[in-house]
Amino acid sequence: MKIACLIVAALAAAPAYAESLSPEADACKASGLLALKQRAPQVKDVTIDLDSAKIIRAETAIEGVPVRTVVLGDAYVEKGSKEKPQTLVCLIGDKGKVLMTLFSDK
Repeated sequence: MKIACLIVAALAAAPAYAESLSPEADACKASGLLALKQRAPQVKDVTIDLDSAKIIRAETAIEGVPVRTVVLGDAYVEKGSKEKPQTLVCLIGDKGKVLMTLFSDK
C-alpha cells in the first residue's frame, strides 16, 4: 500500500508535459516574441507546439553566415482571445545566436 501511495505521489508531482522542447526552441520563442512586440504591442505571448516542433541540426551557411540549427513547427501568437496556428521557422547560428525567426500564416 505504501508503494502505491509513493508512486501516485510521484506521478502527481511530475509535470504532465515538457515545459520546453530545447534551449534552441526557447531562444526562437524569446527572439520571436521580442520582434513581434516591437511591430505589434498587443502581442502577449508565443507558444510553440511541442508535438509538431522539429529541431534540425545543420552544417551550412547563408552568404557566409553559419547556420547550425533550424527549428520548424506550429506556433500560436497570442494577441487576444482567438489564436490561429502559424508556422514557425527559426535559424540559429554559431553560439546559439538566433539569426531569423519567421511566423507565417498556414
